[in-house]
Amino acid sequence: MVAASADPFELIVDGAVVLVAAESLTLLDVLREQLGVRSVKDGCSPQGQCGCCTVLVDGQPRVACVTPARRVAGRAITTLEGLDVQVRDGWARAFAATGGSQCGFCTPGIICRFAGLQAKRADHDDRDAAARALAAHLCRCTGWQPILDAWQAYPGFAAGMAGAATDPDSGQRAAADLRATIEGSTPQSTGPHVSLGTGGFADDTAPADALVAVRAGPDASAADEHGWVVAETAAEARSLAGQIPGRRTTASWEPPLEVPPGDWAVTLCTSWVEPGYLETDAAWCEPGGEPASPLGNGGAFGGKLHSPVAEAARLLADRHGRPVRVLWSRPDTVELGPKRPPIAAGVRSDGSGEMVVARTPGVAETIRAYAPDLNVTEVDLPGPPTSVQVRGAGWAEAAVLLAAARGEPGWITCPGGGSATAAVDGDGSISVEVRAGRVLDETVLRSYCTGAAHMAYSWVTSESLGVDPAGVVHDLTVRSFGIVSAAKMPAVQVDVLDDGSEPVNGSDAVFAAVAAAVWIDRGLSPTWPTGSSTGA
Repeated sequence: MVAASADPFELIVDGAVVLVAAESLTLLDVLREQLGVRSVKDGCSPQGQCGCCTVLVDGQPRVACVTPARRVAGRAITTLEGLDVQVRDGWARAFAATGGSQCGFCTPGIICRFAGLQAKRADHDDRDAAARALAAHLCRCTGWQPILDAWQAYPGFAAGMAGAATDPDSGQRAAADLRATIEGSTPQSTGPHVSLGTGGFADDTAPADALVAVRAGPDASAADEHGWVVAETAAEARSLAGQIPGRRTTASWEPPLEVPPGDWAVTLCTSWVEPGYLETDAAWCEPGGEPASPLGNGGAFGGKLHSPVAEAARLLADRHGRPVRVLWSRPDTVELGPKRPPIAAGVRSDGSGEMVVARTPGVAETIRAYAPDLNVTEVDLPGPPTSVQVRGAGWAEAAVLLAAARGEPGWITCPGGGSATAAVDGDGSISVEVRAGRVLDETVLRSYCTGAAHMAYSWVTSESLGVDPAGVVHDLTVRSFGIVSAAKMPAVQVDVLDDGSEPVNGSDAVFAAVAAAVWIDRGLSPTWPTGSSTGA
């Protein structure tokens, strides 16, 4: 139970005095659960590692999830909603104009960070300073570059300034939404409202009186037969559940599969990889109703397409006769959510070869359809669940291997129809060309392709998940996934080629093409991640 404080205290939130009666609440608990401020998001459950809950305390950015509410008693708390309307709208339009927000989950915290930096009269031409300021943040969608573009563009979008741009007309917005939906493979919206975090995340739309269900920790006695603990508030449910904070291991393990014997031109072993979406799985449902989709404003790179939280919300709402919010923690997503299946493969210069892959429904068929000369063997492998729906799973590995065998990335066509080629330039920057049919909206397409380039660069150089030989996951924090930060991401140049044909997905092709280019640049290290040093 969340204990009441013997001495209630006051916070000043967006100019209003708020009384807090529970001693153990964090600032995030007060803002999101007590006051219903939905712009502050919880992406790390809570460990101060994702930046999604960033607010201003006396004008200085601070992550709310690890800030005890009592520690900021009497101080001025400013959330995104409390920013001056001209400042907030200027940032929202700058992010929309540059493609700096896709799903929008991380953006409110980043805007608060930038607003704090802006108040210091920081130089908007200094991208490096803005990148360093993002050290406390994670963004999985955009690849950072469009966010830094938004930082530079903000002065021109500040409300009241001459020449400030207006939003596109409804036809252009529909075209932008269609391009985002094609690239994200689920319905998505674009525009300034997305930058403000109002894209439609399930937990943001739940009724205020909904019960909260979380997964029980190992020592909880209040769990039902399915492992759920239900309470009136999120703080109370987590307290009753006895959830153990996520951890990051200092141990490391070799990739779990071995390359089949053979005379190979190139070999590759990959590790377990976490999709790393920031909005953890969430849904809610009214008794007898249909649950809110956990997809929100995006498909989580395929990681949530079959999330069990929606059905859990339905069952729990019917059982309790009240609306129920179901919330996975960050450790839940790591232990229970689908991963990219590890592979081990050898390929000859003619493109033939052998691939061993963790048993995953549909993965062998996906690989054979893309690379019919690869013989695929599935094996049982202890570890977290895997899915072929995670971005490019199976076919992207095949595409990268074939590109490496021929010695250059070439043009790679993805199952979604688009094609791309990429190169790592002498200064370490990444150049991309992409064909995705009619462009529809170049800003949106460029943003998704830049994000795909970032994901590919991270995948090859730094991303892995600590899973021991018995299949136990040891990396349960969002920072342990190896996602490359803003300050360490190379510049990405995307050239969009419009051939006038039907629009198709292009960013998945960019994902594979950049992975191939980066791997070749790093000397075709036989195991991923390779590390960040460039090859000869």
